[in-house]
Amino acid sequence: QVQLVESGGGLVQAGGSLRLSCAKSGRTFTTYAMGWFRQAPGKERQFVAAISWNGDSTYYGDSMKNRFTISRDNAKNTMSLQMNSLKPEDTAVYYCATYGATLPFALPALGRRDNYDYWGQGTQVTISS
Repeated sequence: QVQLVESGGGLVQAGGSLRLSCAKSGRTFTTYAMGWFRQAPGKERQFVAAISWNGDSTYYGDSMKNRFTISRDNAKNTMSLQMNSLKPEDTAVYYCATYGATLPFALPALGRRDNYDYWGQGTQVTISS
């Protein structure tokens, strides 16, 4: 069994920064590629970013490029999402998830919610204008 716990959400003004963390317990952390998704009220869950099992490869959703940075520390079983230049439209619940072990690490597969097996409970990010 895999457990994921997100932290680091909060309320910040537009233009500010937040760093989200995802702590994993259970099966070996290095087995999985990982990803972040977000979901705003009344909207579909949206792909944010993904990182390969060893951290060498990353992908981002279009609106997150050049503002967000995904990283991981396999020694600590954690993954992070550094979010800069935040906008009100970034307001959402942010989730971390493990990516299917047998799936290709490439878009569009990485952007599909159904390709992720284990999910955290989410952390709320609110950006005020």
